[in-house]
Amino acid sequence: MSSNSEIPKHQLHYHIVPPKGLLNDPNGLIQYNGLYHVFFQWNQHGTVHKNKSWGHATSKDLLHWEYHEPALEPDEWYDKDGVYSGSAVSVQNRLYLFYTGNVRSVDGSRESYQCLAVSEDGFQFEKKGPLFKHPVGYTKHVRDPKVWQDKEGIWWMVVGAQRDDLSGDAILYQSTDLLDWKFKGSLMEEELFLGYMWECPDILHFEEKDVFVFSPQGLETNEKQFQNIYQTGYITGKFASTGKFIQDKKSFRELDKGFEFYAPQSFIDENGRIISFGWVGVMYPEVEAAVPTRKDGWLHALSIPREITYTDGILKQQPVTELEKIRQPNPKVIHDFTKQVIELPSLQSELLIDWENSPTDFSLIIREDVLLEYIHETRRFMVSRTNWLTQEREEREVRLEKGLENIRLFLESSLIELFINDGEEVFTLRYFIEEESRQLSVSKAEKKENRMIQVYELEL
Repeated sequence: MSSNSEIPKHQLHYHIVPPKGLLNDPNGLIQYNGLYHVFFQWNQHGTVHKNKSWGHATSKDLLHWEYHEPALEPDEWYDKDGVYSGSAVSVQNRLYLFYTGNVRSVDGSRESYQCLAVSEDGFQFEKKGPLFKHPVGYTKHVRDPKVWQDKEGIWWMVVGAQRDDLSGDAILYQSTDLLDWKFKGSLMEEELFLGYMWECPDILHFEEKDVFVFSPQGLETNEKQFQNIYQTGYITGKFASTGKFIQDKKSFRELDKGFEFYAPQSFIDENGRIISFGWVGVMYPEVEAAVPTRKDGWLHALSIPREITYTDGILKQQPVTELEKIRQPNPKVIHDFTKQVIELPSLQSELLIDWENSPTDFSLIIREDVLLEYIHETRRFMVSRTNWLTQEREEREVRLEKGLENIRLFLESSLIELFINDGEEVFTLRYFIEEESRQLSVSKAEKKENRMIQVYELEL
């Protein structure tokens, strides 16, 4: 292993990153034969969005990842210009991968095919080719199949799509054997107009509700909402046996209030947990081109694995409990952190801050750049950073319904994941600073408030 001085300053340690090249959407998440499998969109040959294959990593514990040869390469007529995103299921000890094959013609036109590949061991895959014809009424922007089985044994596939009128949609297919699929039309019982394309659809099933997660492109900024280039969010309702999603009256809600989170996918592990990974990398092209890690030959990462729950009308995302195993003993514990400067033990750290009562006002500056700020009067929680391209400050915010109760923050040298009030709100962001600072600066915290901060060093 390289010494610390030889490790690039923005390198990540406990997040999944590409061995080289560019990584984007998580694909084919599954626990199969005792291993967690994470596939991901991967350009092995450069840090631009071309030549997409399925990268492949496995783990026994969701902590230590082993990288393998690509599972799927763009080497057939129906996927020659990219093996795009999809999902995985296991049946009779065989692993089925569903994905979109991307084809570009000389004139620039596009074709997309929903395809299948099968494996007996989870590492070597035999491509079966396209599963059905392109649906009528939709442009060639149809991709990202997510497949699951209902309690009656019926298989369903939801696919992101764009209607001929250039509005976003999700479409549904049904099967009894994973090979023959019947088109069921739009997923939505009532038309929902959100942007021009819905990517990476996923349906999470809870006892109380079903949750439809998707990533619409083309949403207009709305006050403090939808400020990223593309969004990821969810609506709640019920997935009916007819194959329609019956939406509640609640509107579309962003899943992550930060800067770069996009295209998450979930799976159910052997313990019955719904676990999700997301891509930490959706950016405007000029911002992406300026990411400092490109000079080191790699670009982007996946989020830490998050357990998703939904109870009493609240969706929560929380780091999987396995991450507690990489905490080093003897954390730094501070009770009075009024105007305090805290030195991090490492740039791989976890912070836990708890208040007995919601604080008046509170702010925390991380490594002299990333600012977390809470204003008690308005219950606004804000996260700001310096944009590495423009060098200007940029901000995201949310209003906390019950005030600020606790913060759990996972820090790396160039990535932060912030969980507020037990994961009721989440902010994910990249940040790039050249200084070696390990300082946390706390201010706007009153002495009378009963609170505690714990700082753990994290080490694999």
